[in-house]
Amino acid sequence: MMKFTTIIYPFLFVIFTLLAEESKATTSQELLKGFTITPNPTVKNFQPFLSDSSGNFSLSFLRVNQDQLALAIVHVPSGVSLWQANSAGLARWGKPTRFIFNGSLVLSDDDSGVFWSTNNDGDSVVLSSAPNLRILKGKKSSFVLWQSFDFPFDTLVENQNFTSAMSLVSSNGLYTMRLGPNFIGMYAKFKPTGSDPNQMYYRRRALQAKASIVEGSGPILVRISSDGFMGIYQNGSTPVDIETFNSYERFVYGPRRVRIENDGNLKGYYWSGSSWILDYQAIPETCDLPSPCGLYGLCKPGVGCSCLDNQTQAHTGECYPKQEVGDLCESKVIKFRELRRTGVEPPYKELMAYTKTTSYEECEKSCMVNCTCWGVLYNNASGFCYNMDYPIQTVLEVGHDNKIGYFKVLEGAKKKKDQRLGIGIGLLCGAIIVLGLVVGFGGYKVSKRKKRVKNRILEDENVNVSGSYKDLGSASFRSVELSNR
Repeated sequence: MMKFTTIIYPFLFVIFTLLAEESKATTSQELLKGFTITPNPTVKNFQPFLSDSSGNFSLSFLRVNQDQLALAIVHVPSGVSLWQANSAGLARWGKPTRFIFNGSLVLSDDDSGVFWSTNNDGDSVVLSSAPNLRILKGKKSSFVLWQSFDFPFDTLVENQNFTSAMSLVSSNGLYTMRLGPNFIGMYAKFKPTGSDPNQMYYRRRALQAKASIVEGSGPILVRISSDGFMGIYQNGSTPVDIETFNSYERFVYGPRRVRIENDGNLKGYYWSGSSWILDYQAIPETCDLPSPCGLYGLCKPGVGCSCLDNQTQAHTGECYPKQEVGDLCESKVIKFRELRRTGVEPPYKELMAYTKTTSYEECEKSCMVNCTCWGVLYNNASGFCYNMDYPIQTVLEVGHDNKIGYFKVLEGAKKKKDQRLGIGIGLLCGAIIVLGLVVGFGGYKVSKRKKRVKNRILEDENVNVSGSYKDLGSASFRSVELSNR
């Protein structure tokens, strides 16, 4: 027994040493000039290559849509992305894609070129446990040339300063959070491409706290505190306004973060040690979200979603078919149908522009003659006429007959229909040509078969024929016939 253990222990030690060395080789705590890496095709979720000292965070290739990748800082225990490089597009998960550090961090593809670069000249790259990715100048210097904290994606982590020069953008690109002079604002990209894309749907003013914003005393910033709140600050360490989380002033095991979600809500979470716990919602009611029921949807508080026209697409469960919504001012538009509904209002009407009219008819007419208007919502009590200059999103069902909506529903575009018609005609012509060829070829084969049969008959009768079969109807053939009689 002693002999066996004497042999096996050194063997196990070697194995564990090799595994440890392999793990160290997989991820480093510092990148130096000349570092390069390509995606590993066997990795399913994320491929780490730079870690913080705790091992809780890593700079990684994050697999997206199965065959694409994003450069991301990942929370290793959960696999959740806390930061992504704001690249021009997603790179391919394959060898043409590579990530290098040559003084700048560069994500590129041999075919497509550079997707993203920091454009600086540093000496090393480290990932702090904040987590904050930093490019440093000088081998022993802490001078920071660039840091990921200055370029957030859709998430803020605790103790990260969010300023008016930054924005959070949901991963689907529809919703954005930015700072105004004295408020936090969230905006929706509902308007057609090329126009002002911002419709504010949420605003948190810093006027509810004992302190207040002093105009001309500098910009404000937002920071997530480890004590469980989101604070607005101006020139000091004391917040002028706070949004408390459910775990306010309670110890939590892991880091905190807030993220702008794909439904437009801003949510806060903390890590419990095994999962992320929802700790805060800027918009607690579903119907108050910018578009919880989709295009031309109707949301009733406490009940849920339906459709403005009381019809639902059976195959999609949505009120408007999935297609690109056009522009009512473009000449290619064929027509739109009109839809009217009572007992409706916008979910964020206090943030919408409006005009005051003397009647609903006047409000509706102002939209009918304006091609930039997709609909209006009228309050008969106040005379407010809310104009929507973007495709109709979800509206609220409130049950008051003095609140009326008029909506335009785009039905099609000439250009797309003409293209379909042309394609249809082309296919029909092609089918006719193919059919003609098939029939012709079939007739040719039948004719050829008949000729072969006649040939065999002539051979059986020992008829000596000179020339080809096509000449059998000539005078020479008739003379042969007469001589045999």
